[in-house]
Amino acid sequence: MPNEQTPLLRPSSHEGTNDHAQSHTHATGPVTVLSSLYAVWHTNRLFNVALLVFVPLGIASSKLGWSDTAVFALNFCAIIPLAKMLDFSTDQLAMRQGETVGGLLNATFGNAVELILSVFALQENLFEVVKASMIGSILSNLLLVLGLCFLLGGLIPFERNKFQKFDVDRANVSTGLLALTFLGFLVPAAVQFVLDDGDVDKGDEVRRIVTLSRGISFILFITYIAYLVFQLYTNPDGLLVTPKRSRSITRFVTDLEQVTEEPESETESEEPVTLGWIAFLALGLSTLVIAVCAEILVGSIEGLSKEAQISEVFIGIIILPIVGNAAEHVTAVSSALRNKLDLSLQVAIGSAHQIALLVTPVVVLAGAFMNKDMDLDFGLFPTAVLFVSVLVVNALIQDGRTHWLEGWTLIVSYLIIALGFYFVPDSKSFVSAFGSK
Repeated sequence: MPNEQTPLLRPSSHEGTNDHAQSHTHATGPVTVLSSLYAVWHTNRLFNVALLVFVPLGIASSKLGWSDTAVFALNFCAIIPLAKMLDFSTDQLAMRQGETVGGLLNATFGNAVELILSVFALQENLFEVVKASMIGSILSNLLLVLGLCFLLGGLIPFERNKFQKFDVDRANVSTGLLALTFLGFLVPAAVQFVLDDGDVDKGDEVRRIVTLSRGISFILFITYIAYLVFQLYTNPDGLLVTPKRSRSITRFVTDLEQVTEEPESETESEEPVTLGWIAFLALGLSTLVIAVCAEILVGSIEGLSKEAQISEVFIGIIILPIVGNAAEHVTAVSSALRNKLDLSLQVAIGSAHQIALLVTPVVVLAGAFMNKDMDLDFGLFPTAVLFVSVLVVNALIQDGRTHWLEGWTLIVSYLIIALGFYFVPDSKSFVSAFGSK
């Protein structure tokens, strides 16, 4: 029997179903502690075996003095099964709390790793590395992750799913917030450009940019709180332009839609197979271990750059964000394969503007308490790349439906940007690309 939580706009019959892609188990009886623990292990047992192998090796490699390349590779392999555990836990919580809360939890726990690593780097005065990681995280979520969602979601259930549909209004809210973020990043870069052409003292110039950045960071942080109120309280079920209807009216409308809509194929509804607190515990523990492995991985970057002859610019803005956001990557793509494209967008785009509206402002404001002159001057080149990326994503999601070619477009855009940063050398060029100090 439908209730007030039933969405008024049901997925089109073109979306179809992907029975093969539904890797999560359906509940067949009462959920207990033992059945929950069994589900946690059995559902992703191959990934869990990899977890038991690579996590101890990755942590031990840093203690035993192995080469930086080996340390990086082992911890990279350790984070992947941990990210899969995060995916499973998030999906279980989403079944109980709804996709909005589930996507928000995944983005929050995933970006907590990014926040912790950024604060560690800030303590070491690695301002440019922090900036590269922030921009790289936004770009990887907007272009790479979203592109993989659209590409694989449109190709793998090819015969049944010519295209996928999603809530375009909610997606437009997210891209609108990203446009606001671009404005917040552009103003310090533009002011820096103006001050460079003036007769302002260098010390006064830095003070002005840092003060401006802290003010903008506070505004962006307040905007993120407003977005949480919008998403979780005022508009939890979408964009309702009329006052909230009573339960009787809502049930009447949903019953009427069930009668008038075209018949859909019968699909087995997914139910949670773990207790809520066990899923939440698995989510928290996975995030904690990811933070440990990610910190070790970041510590090996400088040595990896020398051993593999890869610039720290490329590692910071391309490789590091992919590893740091592996949890969101796995969740978003696997959700798209199960035709949960709204959850995919909630995680991918939601993670991007969490980095922009939460992690970056918090890092800048934390710099004020740590007496570190962290600012939002990312430089004109990265800011311009971010602007074009937001435009591309916004253009592709306007119609509320997607297909594999749009995913290919986003992935190619990311590859072009990656090539550009690959040829940006370290030292002076790196500093000029991400603002001057």
